[in-house]
Amino acid sequence: MHALRKTRPLRRVVLASAATVCGTVLLLALKPHANPQVAAGAPVPAPSGAASASATAPTAGGGTVTGDSVQTRWGPVQVRVTVRGGRLTDVTAVVYPQDNPRDRQISGYALPRLRQEALAAQSAQIDTVSGATYTSDGYRQSLQSALDSAGL
Repeated sequence: MHALRKTRPLRRVVLASAATVCGTVLLLALKPHANPQVAAGAPVPAPSGAASASATAPTAGGGTVTGDSVQTRWGPVQVRVTVRGGRLTDVTAVVYPQDNPRDRQISGYALPRLRQEALAAQSAQIDTVSGATYTSDGYRQSLQSALDSAGL
């Protein structure tokens, strides 16, 4: 006799339910794990190999200064600042965590916000980006180091 004969309708219901659950799990497993907003957002600055503090003109008058590399739980963070006329004109993260897709995702949304905050505040007194606490702390420390070297 056939396994799904009419005298056992409960077996059909159980098998149909199991097939539906398996299909749903497979579909959910195939969904993209990247946040579309992050993928379409501003590009993250590319890191360079700078590993120590350096400056082209370490004065408040003008120049570029690279802050100390700060080791965080997820990797080092290092910031380079440009100063003109005693004002902070540019902030670039030159080293930041990017060992895996999650690090790149966090850096992709945190670094532009931290840069914007630093330029608006003209100091290292900036807010932590939610979800990027360690990166924000390392960014802030490296930024303060660069600002100290620049005489601001």
